[in-house]
Amino acid sequence: MSKISWMSLLNLPAIVGATLLLATSAAIAEEVVSGEEISSELLTQAVDSTETSIPADESITLDGSEVTPEDDYLEQINNVSEFGELENTLNQSGELETDTNSIGQVTSVTELLDVSPGDWAYDALRELVEEYKCIVGYPDRTFRGNRPTSRYEFAAGLRACLDSIQALIAEGGVVTEEDLEVLRSLIQEFDAELAVLGTRVDNLDARVAFLEDHQFSVTTKLKGEVIFSLSDAFGDDVEDEVNTVFQNRTRLNFITSFTGKDTLQTRLQAGDTPPLLPTALAGSGSPLTGTQEGRFTYDGPSGNNVELDILRYIFPVGDKVRVQILANDALHHYYVDTVNPYFEGLAGGSNAISRFAERNPIYRIGPFGAGAAIAIKPAKNLRFDLGYIANEAEDSSAGAGLFNGNYSGIAQVVYGDQFKIGLTYVHAYDGRNIAPTNPTDRFVFGGTGTFFANNPWAAAGLGRTPVVSNSYGAEASLRFSPNLALNGWVGYTDARLIGIGDADIWNFAAGLALPDIGKKGNLGGIFFGAAPTLRGLVAQGNTVGIARDFAYHFEAFYKYQVSKNISITPGFIWLLNPNQNNDNDDTFIGTLRTTFTF
Repeated sequence: MSKISWMSLLNLPAIVGATLLLATSAAIAEEVVSGEEISSELLTQAVDSTETSIPADESITLDGSEVTPEDDYLEQINNVSEFGELENTLNQSGELETDTNSIGQVTSVTELLDVSPGDWAYDALRELVEEYKCIVGYPDRTFRGNRPTSRYEFAAGLRACLDSIQALIAEGGVVTEEDLEVLRSLIQEFDAELAVLGTRVDNLDARVAFLEDHQFSVTTKLKGEVIFSLSDAFGDDVEDEVNTVFQNRTRLNFITSFTGKDTLQTRLQAGDTPPLLPTALAGSGSPLTGTQEGRFTYDGPSGNNVELDILRYIFPVGDKVRVQILANDALHHYYVDTVNPYFEGLAGGSNAISRFAERNPIYRIGPFGAGAAIAIKPAKNLRFDLGYIANEAEDSSAGAGLFNGNYSGIAQVVYGDQFKIGLTYVHAYDGRNIAPTNPTDRFVFGGTGTFFANNPWAAAGLGRTPVVSNSYGAEASLRFSPNLALNGWVGYTDARLIGIGDADIWNFAAGLALPDIGKKGNLGGIFFGAAPTLRGLVAQGNTVGIARDFAYHFEAFYKYQVSKNISITPGFIWLLNPNQNNDNDDTFIGTLRTTFTF
């Protein structure tokens, strides 16, 4: 016999009868139902849609949506071919308590009288379904009232219809007194079946919850991202050197859990996305040579060589503490809240288009490396983070290792929810006195800022020297609504150039995010700020005269969600006073980014 998908809603309608009685006074003057139909959202609250129509002797399965723990036990109910099988399943689990007053005289489910077409109850429910469209049991949204059904199946359908009519009344809809009286009669007639079904589902729910808490199989999930981009830069100082480029990057994340509460992330990455301006202007003599401004979130790798990009293990300690062990290529923004919702994308292809717009650049200070982090949440809206990274952790030679080489440590506190504020401190040491083979293994702002901000000794005409830096940041975010958020930050870095002097480096920014603009999944963003700029330098006791104009950055983008797994993002960047000199011509960067996720 067909198992119509109303069986997915079996809760006891204890309050429905009371609601209908209270609604009577409001509806008694009405003789007809209002012309408004129940929305599809209310209809789908009553039942899970099925993928296809099935013969009467087959069971209904769940659709392709993500299965939650509640879906698990509902699927078990839907998949039994007769109610007797459900009864046997519950008896085997020790969870069934039989209501002797309602079905005590029945020794087998086959002895139950079916409710057949022509019975007053069947015809009454069918009329309600046709009038209020309160059951969606089949893909064509029809109620097939020409098939007999058991009293328990009928009760499940009645429950779904009651829920929909109750929602209609709550929204101010009108139900006639005649229909209300029919509903009262149906509730009285099937009260025992409704009660038994509700009890059995509650017991099965508890059993499923117990199994979920005590059983877990090790699983690994694959989550991938592929980015295609078409980009170019324009301006008197760059257009002769920069050509239109088509670039790509792929990330494959393998997410493994051993207990259900921990996470092992292994990420492979390959791409061919050399930075647009730094690559084109190297050795060109352009006044913008060496700048890290305008870089995309995803640029960096070249040659499409596969590399192990991330390897980390995350696990809880109690309910309020989370620990991360990071084996390679770690940075602070991997584990802290950067307080920049909608723009922060973890170097992905679904949010801001530039590195600078993703977060306060002080989070990027320090070398890629290995380390550990701890997050503590003593209260719902309060979080503390501590983290330490060393990029020579694997090297046992003198001046290296986990604690004697280059390192970066962070301490941060974040408070709030809709309005959130963060205070950040980063302390770092770069002991190299020669340029490293990998330019990221040094004192830098992670692909943001001017040449002098990343190489302050060069502003004094001196060679590279070890650097000790202390950076301070304040970040804030205000979510006015689900569709509007305003973020901002300010960052200051005091860099001690060993044997030379001190450098002052500033940055600040604000961004306006428009989530779901146009359609769900879309994202609009407008961003303006000053990338890291060397504002002051004292070398060997003397103040060094340098161009110290703030390197302004304006950005606008609009991500259009083509489908669940594909988005297209046109974006625009305008660099004013590039390389912190207002004598330099403005530079414009355009990009069209396509992102595939799976």
